[in-house]
Amino acid sequence: MTVPARIQERADALRELLHHHAHQYYVLDAPELPDAEYDKLFCELQALEEQHPELLTPDSPTQRVGGRVLEGFAKVRHRVPMLSIRTETDIEPSGARNFDARVRRELGLKEGDAPVEYVAELKFDGLALSLRYEGGVLVQAATRGDGEVGEEVTQNIRTVGQIPLRLRDAPAVLEVRGEVFMRRDDFERLNELQREKIAKGAKNEKTFVNPRNAAAGAVRQLDPGIARQRPLSFFAYGWGEIVDGPAFETHHEVLMALKAWGFPVAERIAVARGADDLVAYHQAVGRERDALPYDIDGVVYKVNSLALQKRLGFVTREPRWAVAHKYPAQEQLTTVESIDVYVGRTGKLTPVARLQPVFVGGVTVTNATLHNEDEARRKDVRVGDTVIVRRAGDVIPEVVAVVPDKRPPGSQVFTMPRICPVCGSAAVREEGEADYRCTGGLFCSAQRKHAILHFAQRRALDIEGLGEKLVDQMVEAGVIRTLPDLYRLGLANLVALERMGEKSAQNVLAALGKSKRTTLPRFLYGLGIRHVGESTARDLARHFGNLDAIMEASVERLLEVPDVGPIVAESVHAFFQQPHNREVIEQLRVPNGVQWEEGMPAVQAPKPLAGRTVVLTGTLPTLSREEAKEMLEAAGAKVAGSVSKKTDYVVAGAEAGSKLDKARELGVTVLDEEGLRGLLAG
Repeated sequence: MTVPARIQERADALRELLHHHAHQYYVLDAPELPDAEYDKLFCELQALEEQHPELLTPDSPTQRVGGRVLEGFAKVRHRVPMLSIRTETDIEPSGARNFDARVRRELGLKEGDAPVEYVAELKFDGLALSLRYEGGVLVQAATRGDGEVGEEVTQNIRTVGQIPLRLRDAPAVLEVRGEVFMRRDDFERLNELQREKIAKGAKNEKTFVNPRNAAAGAVRQLDPGIARQRPLSFFAYGWGEIVDGPAFETHHEVLMALKAWGFPVAERIAVARGADDLVAYHQAVGRERDALPYDIDGVVYKVNSLALQKRLGFVTREPRWAVAHKYPAQEQLTTVESIDVYVGRTGKLTPVARLQPVFVGGVTVTNATLHNEDEARRKDVRVGDTVIVRRAGDVIPEVVAVVPDKRPPGSQVFTMPRICPVCGSAAVREEGEADYRCTGGLFCSAQRKHAILHFAQRRALDIEGLGEKLVDQMVEAGVIRTLPDLYRLGLANLVALERMGEKSAQNVLAALGKSKRTTLPRFLYGLGIRHVGESTARDLARHFGNLDAIMEASVERLLEVPDVGPIVAESVHAFFQQPHNREVIEQLRVPNGVQWEEGMPAVQAPKPLAGRTVVLTGTLPTLSREEAKEMLEAAGAKVAGSVSKKTDYVVAGAEAGSKLDKARELGVTVLDEEGLRGLLAG
């Protein structure tokens, strides 16, 4: 029977696509499609081959596990093939019932016969691994590869603390099959470290898309030192070759033996009798999925009896006695319709991708955060792009990656606006920060509620009764637009609000009246200036004596305040340079009568390093470059970027480079961190 040309062409195209995406996933650890999209293509090809057996080719993705050995890794032929497990794409309870019905049918069981016993396990999202022990000693670790031949990664796997290097009372030969993965908290910490490196200007560094990619990339590094730096975990779930081992009757016995030999085995496994137990397990784990400390994309059902497993056998690339039952995909493809900038209550500007609606993670998603300009640029997200969107549990949806091949021509690189889209004030990015922030402060309506609540809190103006619900009502009703409006409130304004009686309104007005008598530190803290806490507010008030002097101070004058470094000084200076903020302060002071006692400026103590020039190079043991710079500038020193004859000191840490050589050449005094601290103390 001749296969129609259009079906032949579609099968060829699907094979090509699946080979490409399998290569991206298994070999390069850089997937371009969500798992759900890959599964759709795979199932379509599988269906075509079942309808037209003539289409089946030995190299079809349906006939073998994807993946090839990378150059640089030794090849390992598995003594027992590492085959994949069939995926049940029906995410509803019927998926478990379908599997049970198929097993019973192939075993020849009839209605009324005893239920089949299964082991139900989690389906981890990591990298499959085979560990070979001879005489109880780990001699080889290999990836799955194509199922027949994998990559030897023994040296990298030796760095994983959960994997035992030696076993007690183990068989002469034991091959353990399991999954290397990365816990969610470890993944977040790893990405935080990566972001810090990038912010400090490190080249060839990147954040990771998801824990699976981070784990797989670590295992498959040619340098074991990189694997050692990444926090990897491992769960055992099966075995390959066993020589001189105990006689097992069930899969559950094997798991317990692996645990006894010292391998970590996931606690969330269960012995299930029949379809109802499988359904209950699938639903229970689904409810817990988002709270688990690691990613899973489904559960796995295996016939428990090893004798029945042998009787059921295999079909091409997968066992008949096991199936993977998926959950709703947490990643899907969609299109970016626009990129808007959201202004948060603290003034942070966040780019948000407005998406063509897509069902992912159990809900319809229309927006996804791009976090900040650096992340948007790193991922290079543009309007019109096809993107992979991820949502897990209650986590805010985010764009994981762009699909470059689907980018429309003429797309524009995203640039963060330099003015606030809400109030028109300048948007600035402070040194060492990833975020742009609106400098409108008290004037910006996006920050209004936060500004009022902060101003009214006990440690600031202490306006009793002015809580979050009342502020929400007043702002939404348009009764308060800026802080001075608080002191223009009348009884009629308050009584008109929902659930506000006359007595409560009078109490609020009395508290407002009482708050007009305050102190300069409380007032400064209440303004909500970024980086200015209670202690810094007290230092500013004590140093300058009055508000006008603080408002007119330059960055250099602000740096004279004890414990005020460059970041705080720049923030305070920028705040008071905004005309909107000055107007709010003037309105609070004069027409509304907020007042405090002012004093004389503090006597200026001489700064120990005034007039000295210092250069920092290398990595200090406990101080970051920014921390050391702030300490030096607070002591009056100028921190320069290069060494010259005018340099007084060079502070050198680990991996100091040409600056240290230059200092020695010129005879400049070189200090380590201990010497720096001594210099500052002196």
